[in-house]
Amino acid sequence: GSIGSQPMRKFSCVNLSTQQLNIRKLVSYEKREVPVEAIMFITTKGIKICVSPKEKWVQTAMKKIDEKRT
Repeated sequence: GSIGSQPMRKFSCVNLSTQQLNIRKLVSYEKREVPVEAIMFITTKGIKICVSPKEKWVQTAMKKIDEKRT
């Protein structure tokens, strides 16, 4: 097959979750800007959940993940 026929596998954040996640179950995050500004958390089970970067707990969770990385 040609290169152009490969499906796009990139996960995009379309709708944001409003529920607070358990910070201990989050292993990493990625910032997303398209189609909406969001933080995509990845859980220990590999589940991707998009949340608003404006939420206070999201800031805390990102900080905790950053501390674990260093």
